Amino acid sequence: MPVATTNLLGSLQTTIAQLENLYNSKAGANFYSHKGQKKLKGQLFLDKFQEKVQHTFLDYISSGFELNFMVAVDFTASNGDPRVPQSLHYIDPSGRPNSYQQAILGVSEVLQFYDNDRRFPAWGFGAKIPRGSVSHCFNLNASTNDCEVVGVEGIMSAYSSTLYSVSLAGPTLFGPVISKAAEIASHSVQYGNNKYFVLLIITDGVITDQQETKDSIVRASDLPLSILIVGVGNADFTQMRILDADFGKRLESSTGRVATRDIVQFVPMREVQGGQVTVVQSLLEELPGQFLEYMRTRDIKPRPPQHASAPPAYPPPPPQL
Repeated sequence: MPVATTNLLGSLQTTIAQLENLYNSKAGANFYSHKGQKKLKGQLFLDKFQEKVQHTFLDYISSGFELNFMVAVDFTASNGDPRVPQSLHYIDPSGRPNSYQQAILGVSEVLQFYDNDRRFPAWGFGAKIPRGSVSHCFNLNASTNDCEVVGVEGIMSAYSSTLYSVSLAGPTLFGPVISKAAEIASHSVQYGNNKYFVLLIITDGVITDQQETKDSIVRASDLPLSILIVGVGNADFTQMRILDADFGKRLESSTGRVATRDIVQFVPMREVQGGQVTVVQSLLEELPGQFLEYMRTRDIKPRPPQHASAPPAYPPPPPQL
C-alpha cells in the first residue's frame, strides 16, 4: 500500500510586523531550501492578516469582572445518618471537617475573593424538608424567598443547621439545582456582562435524572456559568465523568442539541486526597479556560481602566491556565 509523503519546499524567518507589511503591500516574501546551498524555492503571499488581543483571565478580573459562587449540597439518605461517625455528613465534635465541609471551605475560600458582595446562593437537594415533602432544590438558610447566605461562615452555618432540620431522603437529582443556577445566570445577563457564575455541587451518589441533567447542562452552556462537581464517598461515579466532557465529546440533549461548550468539571475526592494536587486545584483547573471561552465567543472584552473597579484586596492568584 503506497504511503503518502510530504516534502518541505523551503522556509523563511519573519516577524509579525513584517507579515503585516507583506499583507499591506501585497508583495511576496521569498522562501528558500533549508538544506545545503541556499536556493530560492518560491514566494509567500498573504491573503488575510488579522491581529487579535488575547485577554487573560486576570485582565477580566482586574477590570471589575466577578465570579459569583453558588453551592448545592446532597442530603440524600445514601450519605448515612448524620448522627453516626460513619456518615459522610457526620459533624465531628473535635472540629475536624467532613468531606462536604472540606469541599465547601476549599472552593469558597478561593472564589469569595472574586465576589464583591460575598453573598452566596446555597441550596440542598434530596431531603424531606420540615412540614413538607422531599425537595430537590431548597434554600439552605430555611428562607422561603431568599437563597443567599453571607460569606463562607454563612454557608457552613446553614449547612450544619440543615442537617438537624431535614430528613435525608432521595433520589439524587441534579436537574432542578442546575436549572435554578441557570435561571440566576440568565437573569444577570439582562443587566450586564461582567458576572460569571460558578455552581459547586457536592454529592455522594449516582444521579437518577441523567438525561434531565444533561438537558439542563446543554441549556446552561450558553450562559455565563460553570459547574464544579465533587464526588465524596466510594460510589461509582461513572455517570459524573460523562457529564465532564473532557474527552472531546460535548454533551447532547434529548432533542439532539449539542452543548455550546464544556462547562462541567468533576473531581472524585477519593482520587486526589493525599496527593500533590488538592481537590480545589483539580476543581478549578478548567475554570479560567471556561470563563475565557465564554467571554471570547461573545466578544466581551475587559473594561477600560477608567471604568474598572478596584480589584479585591490580596486575592489569591487565579488558577493557572
